[in-house]
Amino acid sequence: MMSFDERIKENIRRYHSADLYDMQVVEWQMHQMCGQYGLEMLLTDRHGEHAAAIGDFTGFAPDVIKEPGIKIRICNHTVGHLYVRESTGTLCAEAEEAYEIFVQMLEDWGKKAYLACELGEYRDELESQLEADKRQLQGDDKKDILTGTLSKKYFENRLQVIDRAQIAPVALVQANINDWQFFHDHFGIEESDRLIRIVGKMLLEYAKPEYVIGRCGGDLFNIVIPMPKEQEAEEYVNRLRDAFAVYEDPVLVPSVAFGIVYKENVEESLTDKLSDAEYEMFHDKLVMKSAPGYRERLEKGLHR
Repeated sequence: MMSFDERIKENIRRYHSADLYDMQVVEWQMHQMCGQYGLEMLLTDRHGEHAAAIGDFTGFAPDVIKEPGIKIRICNHTVGHLYVRESTGTLCAEAEEAYEIFVQMLEDWGKKAYLACELGEYRDELESQLEADKRQLQGDDKKDILTGTLSKKYFENRLQVIDRAQIAPVALVQANINDWQFFHDHFGIEESDRLIRIVGKMLLEYAKPEYVIGRCGGDLFNIVIPMPKEQEAEEYVNRLRDAFAVYEDPVLVPSVAFGIVYKENVEESLTDKLSDAEYEMFHDKLVMKSAPGYRERLEKGLHR
């Protein structure tokens, strides 16, 4: 979980004008200034999309890179651009002073709204985490409270038991959710936790009873398959890939990268094999994230 200072620096990137301002109030203020000084004003989002306009800006396509107008900045990040013009082509000193004050007002209003929103979300996340920790302490510490898979500590204990039993071969599969942070940043902790629950549920659903499945990090799972049949681990992963590919949800995309390795003889350690599985998982992640259409599917929830 990010610190409050970290989230303040990062999360401003996902805010738009409508998230920060009461646009009716902004437009009223713009209208008052334009009427008093004979101005035309256009407020855009950071990418140039029109947010509010007083005057005729038909056909005007803001170039926020080459001609950014007046930047509206909050927490050292540009959230919008203000374009001002006067019908005679020259702005008087009073008009310049007025829109400079207006820009300062927008930055102050936006910052207050942004901090209030982020503080509320951060408080809710802390309360949710505390509740989860409390339930974990009161409940069965063998299970991960969010997914129903094994807890990290208990999973690691099971690895040691399997090693001591001198079982071979053993398949070890590492599974990691692709771009989990994207869903956390854009849709909040409830949706990103729901994504983890979906993946954990499907890992269990497609597994055989003897599979040992643990949640060993925020969005990281490990699966042990003792004495697998030939290609059993690969077939398990392929069934999951197919299920994730057709999973329907208006926001979430359960895309998961996998790494498969084998403990071939009893002298090898499953704990040592984890780093090999991690390497294979990251290779799979790079392949998946560079595939055509990946980004479009990932971002589908943004266009609801």
